[in-house]
Amino acid sequence: MSRSFGISTRAYRPRPVCAWFVGGCAAAFLMVAPLPALAQGKLEAHYEASLAGIAVGRGTWGIEIGDDYYSASAQGATAGLLKAFSGGTGTGAAQGRVVNGALVPQSYIATISSKKSETIRISLANGNVKDFSIEPEPPVDPDRILVTAEHKKGVVDPMTSSLVRVPGNGELLGPDACRGGSSIFDGRLRYDLKLDFKRMETVRADRGYHGPAVVCAVYFTPVAGYIPDRPVIKYLATERRMEIVLVPIAGTRILVPFRMTIPTPFGPAVLEATQFNTVAFPPRVAKTQ
Repeated sequence: MSRSFGISTRAYRPRPVCAWFVGGCAAAFLMVAPLPALAQGKLEAHYEASLAGIAVGRGTWGIEIGDDYYSASAQGATAGLLKAFSGGTGTGAAQGRVVNGALVPQSYIATISSKKSETIRISLANGNVKDFSIEPEPPVDPDRILVTAEHKKGVVDPMTSSLVRVPGNGELLGPDACRGGSSIFDGRLRYDLKLDFKRMETVRADRGYHGPAVVCAVYFTPVAGYIPDRPVIKYLATERRMEIVLVPIAGTRILVPFRMTIPTPFGPAVLEATQFNTVAFPPRVAKTQ
């Protein structure tokens, strides 16, 4: 995948592994009446990235799901042996509304700092990109497939795409969790991610969550904003062994990655939770006017 925790890794132009860490209208109350009981929950998690079993990065992820809003933020840095050769950090954040249970993104920002620093900002409305910027502005590459206005419609940001909503009131952890997909714009690349059910398993963090998880295969399809001849793009588009392990945020129907695995020529690249603490909040009660 070309993102983790919603921080673009620019798979088509490799960056330090730290990039791994680094997807409603207001109601008027005219009568004395309670709001429906809408799901609310919070997550605080720590993750470790490894390559062929060697630790290369660490990061944190915080998510809050309210009855009519959501927010998420992540930060991370290189670690272990890699830090001695290529120190770097990354941060990312996304905010949006919850409308009829669906996550509707409004803003996204990601910054990756190593020898150079880059900041990406995206503003969205109703699934469409209103505005975006990359600072400093990258040079124009004539080989890159142009991102058109149509490509920026019906999309989510990379971090919101990491939050998988299971619709309905049925089983939360099961095959239905892996029957969706996302159309994503990360400020440079427009791509699709599709999930397919693989299996169920039990996971355990060093601290926090211990319980069932659903494992989905992940398929990456580049759409625009990439250079076709880049080997990494070709590799990701044809790789069929990538998988993501999803567990729930308590009190919600939102699943988030507990572990992600991408096979590479150097061994498996793995991002896995070491701490995963999630709590449910009681529904907010409407105020009277």
